[in-house]
Amino acid sequence: MITYEIARSFDIEKIIEVFESSGIVRPTKDKDRIESMFENANLIYFAYDNGELVGLARCVTDFSYCCYLSDLAVKKEYQKQGIGKGLIEKVREHIGEKVSLILLSASPAMNYYPKLNFEKADNAFIIKRKA
Repeated sequence: MITYEIARSFDIEKIIEVFESSGIVRPTKDKDRIESMFENANLIYFAYDNGELVGLARCVTDFSYCCYLSDLAVKKEYQKQGIGKGLIEKVREHIGEKVSLILLSASPAMNYYPKLNFEKADNAFIIKRKA
């Protein structure tokens, strides 16, 4: 049975396992950077299967107007079971209806997010990171 909870603490090695299994591209060889990413996020949900970390949602938000969903990752063997959807639902419940949920999608996931009621935005801009 999959359970969801707000992260109170985290194990960087387990997070790296989720990223590497999920197919999402993150700097997993730079453990300090991954740790900083999670220490500086202000809303993180984890999905567990009998205590095993199988998915995560990492957000940066003001809890009033907008929430940026920085990471949504589910281990490959747990994908297509609704866990990503469950993580997004937990985030949306937490932030409420007055807060916009925003994300940048990887190319392979472009067809996934509209299924979860995300609207494609044509008015976004980005200055890409160098590393």
